[in-house]
Amino acid sequence: MPPYTIVYFPVRGRCEAMRMLLADQGQSWKEEVVTKETWLQGPLKASCLYGQLPKFQDGDLTLYQSNAILRHLGRTLGLYGKDQREAALVDVVNDGVEDLRCKYATLIYTNYEAGKKEYVKALPGHLKPFETLLSQNQGGQAFIVGDQISFADYNLLDLLLIHQVLAPGCLDSLPLLSAYVARLSARPKLKAFLASPEHVNRPINGNGKQ
Repeated sequence: MPPYTIVYFPVRGRCEAMRMLLADQGQSWKEEVVTKETWLQGPLKASCLYGQLPKFQDGDLTLYQSNAILRHLGRTLGLYGKDQREAALVDVVNDGVEDLRCKYATLIYTNYEAGKKEYVKALPGHLKPFETLLSQNQGGQAFIVGDQISFADYNLLDLLLIHQVLAPGCLDSLPLLSAYVARLSARPKLKAFLASPEHVNRPINGNGKQ
């Protein structure tokens, strides 16, 4: 029985970063897929701490909040920088990813048709800080912080991959980020996960927009 269980809707959403992390780290996990019908029935929603998913089980530890789950995996699997200084920088990156993920979710779920053109136009400016961070770490040839992968790398990679679906040319003016996506996606276990039917066939979002 895998120690980890992800309880979530049948989408990538806020869980694909943790799935990529687990796959790349050679960890096994169980998926408990929650349909819209089950969710609308109410009991599961009422049982969730904040009334939302994902819910994550690590043995007898139950966690909510996707970023808290990523940080937990970062601490337990050694993916949180090599010292407190790097850990602080990893947090800076991850909070920046969360900011843009929230903007993305607002577009997808509330303003896709009317807002997409303006969002795509502003996107290079929103991605530029990550290009800057990469340039400040070993000339952009390594990870987002330090010389080892962190949970923030997986979260950033997921964010960049879903934006490449939304706006295919969005990294054209950001060569370090473009190379970073290619480099991380080529890691053998991650490459296998990204090519798997589970990942490929899983919708990005719950409303069919991407």
